[in-house]
Amino acid sequence: MPDVTINSAPPSVAVDRPASTGVMPADQPWRIGLEELSDAERARVFPSVRRRWTERLPLLYPLAVRYHRMLKRIEWMRSSTPYAQRRQADDLPVRVERHRSLLMRQLGETEMWMQRNKVTNLRLACAQIDGLLIRPGETFSFNQVVGNATRRKGYVMGMRLSNGQAKAGIGGGICQLANLLHWMVLHSPMTVTERSTHSFDPFPDNGRVLPWGVGCSIVYNYVDLQFRNDTDLTFQLRVGVGDRYLEGSILADAATKSSYRVFARGERFLRVGADYFRRNEIWRTVIDRRTGTAIRDELIRENVALAKYVPVGVDVLDVSDTRTG
Repeated sequence: MPDVTINSAPPSVAVDRPASTGVMPADQPWRIGLEELSDAERARVFPSVRRRWTERLPLLYPLAVRYHRMLKRIEWMRSSTPYAQRRQADDLPVRVERHRSLLMRQLGETEMWMQRNKVTNLRLACAQIDGLLIRPGETFSFNQVVGNATRRKGYVMGMRLSNGQAKAGIGGGICQLANLLHWMVLHSPMTVTERSTHSFDPFPDNGRVLPWGVGCSIVYNYVDLQFRNDTDLTFQLRVGVGDRYLEGSILADAATKSSYRVFARGERFLRVGADYFRRNEIWRTVIDRRTGTAIRDELIRENVALAKYVPVGVDVLDVSDTRTG
């Protein structure tokens, strides 16, 4: 499969500003007031010491997981949503989107054995999804199709991003498959109905291909990736593990009317006390496939996450809380 070229829009219009202070501010570093933050930024960074109960008391985390899983089971039992279940071995005739991502990539100080184990987990998860049809009106649920990644099913220890930390866990690494699916769906007319991002950015960019902020968090069964087919077309998911890449494509039974370009805008780092936060916006341009004319731009999401590293070689804005000044 050839390399996929990621289209990106130019950054937001530049404004006059001093030379970058990096992460070690000069006598007069860049500063930004509370009133200059977006609503999402304010909600995330103030107060920066606010933490969930499961972060304050880690022993509560397993209880919280059981509670949320119970609620999700009840929701599934009561739901009338038609979920995609049928698979087909033969490919549908039209390719809507294709993408691949590296299986092994150095991420901070993460031990590579967890990434090697991740490949095993991805093979198992791909086997559950490959060939799945999403017919008109049906919804895809990652958790319903893949199920619980347990040792009994052959899943092994891999890297999991859980409760603000990167650590080893059974089934770790299958979020990469959810990331790939989400990216491809953004390039299709299907509608993302449920998606959760990680509340923190664990690693600095190192060989990143996709914009930061398009990934997904998956926790069985209550943190899910779901998307719905609101068109009159039938789509098919093809995914698999190659020698170096996780590979995927979305196929359809007929051509779509639009193509899509997904890109990031407004990237910046904020510092509040000793904490660093990363922010951007994910946008999508809808393009008429017949004429090549851009129809509209859509804001997909504004991302704000706690960076678990010190940003180096980038501009950092110090946030001053004028409420206390």
